[in-house]
Amino acid sequence: MSTTLSASTLLAVPMAPLIGAALAGILGTTFGGNVIGRRASHTLTILGVLVAFVLSAMTLKSVALDGARFNETLYTWMVVGGLKMEIGFLVDGLTAMMMVVVTFVSLMVHLYTIGYMEEDEGYNRFFAYISLFTFSMLMLVMSNNLLQLFFGWEAVGLVSYLLIGFWFNKPTAIFANMKAFLVNRVGDFGFILGIGLIVAYAGTLNYTEVFAKAPELGAMGFPGTDWLLITVICICLFIGAMGKSAQFPLHVWLPDSMEGPTPISALIHAATMVTAGIFMVARMSPLFELSDTALNFILIIGAITALFMGFLGIIQNDIKRIVAYSTLSQLGYMTVALGASAYSVAVFHLMTHAFFKALLFLAAGSVIMGLHHNQDIRWMGAVRKYMPITWITSLLGTLALIGTPLFSGFYSKDSIIEAVHFSNLPAAGFAYFAVLAGVFVTSFYSFRLYFLVFHGKERYDQNPDAHHDDHGHHDDHGHGKPHESPWVVTVPLVLLAIPSVVIGFMTIEPMLFGDFFSDAITINAAAHPAMARFAEIFHGPLSMATHALSTPPLYLALAGAVSAWYMYLINPAVPAAIGRALRPLVVILENKYYLDWFNENVLAKGARALGIGLWKGGDRGVIEGGVVNASWKLVGLVSGVVRRAQTGYLYHYALMMIVGVLLFMTYFVWLAK
Repeated sequence: MSTTLSASTLLAVPMAPLIGAALAGILGTTFGGNVIGRRASHTLTILGVLVAFVLSAMTLKSVALDGARFNETLYTWMVVGGLKMEIGFLVDGLTAMMMVVVTFVSLMVHLYTIGYMEEDEGYNRFFAYISLFTFSMLMLVMSNNLLQLFFGWEAVGLVSYLLIGFWFNKPTAIFANMKAFLVNRVGDFGFILGIGLIVAYAGTLNYTEVFAKAPELGAMGFPGTDWLLITVICICLFIGAMGKSAQFPLHVWLPDSMEGPTPISALIHAATMVTAGIFMVARMSPLFELSDTALNFILIIGAITALFMGFLGIIQNDIKRIVAYSTLSQLGYMTVALGASAYSVAVFHLMTHAFFKALLFLAAGSVIMGLHHNQDIRWMGAVRKYMPITWITSLLGTLALIGTPLFSGFYSKDSIIEAVHFSNLPAAGFAYFAVLAGVFVTSFYSFRLYFLVFHGKERYDQNPDAHHDDHGHHDDHGHGKPHESPWVVTVPLVLLAIPSVVIGFMTIEPMLFGDFFSDAITINAAAHPAMARFAEIFHGPLSMATHALSTPPLYLALAGAVSAWYMYLINPAVPAAIGRALRPLVVILENKYYLDWFNENVLAKGARALGIGLWKGGDRGVIEGGVVNASWKLVGLVSGVVRRAQTGYLYHYALMMIVGVLLFMTYFVWLAK
């Protein structure tokens, strides 16, 4: 039985996508003289990600079946005092699972991009970006220290900025990528403060060494307060996760990021960037287990995100934005699981969600392609007749999302609900209500999208914008019938649909109740018994599915689906009537709880006013006017007075000497008294 992994093999996993990105980004663009064409660019980047996926799958096999592990430093960058800054890998069950999820979803996105971006002028540049993104995410999940984690954390943020603003001539895309960048900087400020506190009090960046000192950190108080140091550290780290994993109120960037091309919606917002925060908290479980305050905070934030972001999905009409708000809600579910100390359940849902959410995003892109780039679900309908593969895969993804028994989403979502139900933390009551109510909400907006797009009457000729593209030019295809997407689009849909159905059934037992995460995740079962109590009632995946037939989540999901069916297929007048009756609430939802308004009109304008005040009052008034200008004026005044005494006449100088001698004599006589 092998117990070690090859360092060179592991190094090849992130390096393969990096090499592909460098070749396509340099040789395939104007920067490098367009030496290689489109076919070579996508071939090189896909080959790089394929190599990474194959090696990741082999690594997962060794970890799961042979018990192989790896935790070594590959390169020491610098040593400052006793602090080592290193590059190294930690590969255990958590890392191996993330490696496979990231590389598989990325591979599907790369294939899909061939069809989706076929006519785009930035084709080669886009492949370079998504391959570079894959490298960044792999460096994040494979790291064995906080320095490398932070590098990957910032790298995915930087590349996401490039991807969201890929169409840099589009003002809304530029606004969206700047918004994403700035909001993530807010979260990252908290994240780096948490890392700084760990370095200050633990004296190391290495995970293993930090975790070894966790009990010592847990006993310390934060200077000048009654708070525990570990609570401050965990909350700071989680603020970083709030930005990256789009938790309330730092979620505002994610829906606007739909301005980027659809493939990056699947890559960034399904399996990779937005799950980085979930992964980080799970990795830091030995620290978070020492602070009930931090766990309660996480529960509350996750519950708010899970429920209230789901409400926003109900009133959206853009097909991509509905899926985006669904992502926000599901990230809230994962966060709730983290707060309940069900870290394994959180990363289990991370894995299942990655497959079915990537499927739903890519299916949405397929629909957009088939409908000549129309994204408004109000002008769709009956698409299933024209796009059968997109239709059936979308249905499978929707069933997984709402938690249909035997589908992957059922096992992970119901496990979260059970874990929160068994949690003994004070915030668990509100969180349990939120995740339970969220089941109905999720089912309702998911089937609203499904029925309006794939069923009902054809509404293509009713689209008021059908004859015009984004630039107002005439479009002869505006009223054309939908058509199925090419094979490079449909094959990834089919390959993602398979794990969306079966992966939960296959992996729930080893991941939640086996030893797959035993050395990666730490739980204080005495203080946080949720998973232990859940394990007592678990009797296998089939038994869990049959038991679900008599539990509230199934009936809530069914009620949501039936409600959507009645309102949008049988009696379409009902939603309009409800909207009129609840108009004030609808206005609040349409304005996204006025958080964007608050950020733009209070925070942004307040920061601008403060900046102008510091500039005019501090910089120009105090520094320039009071220090710089006043000093030279004073020197000028003194020199002007002194200059008057420099007349050039000898008798004036003699007089000044006599006056000076008299003054000195007077002074010394006074001292003598």
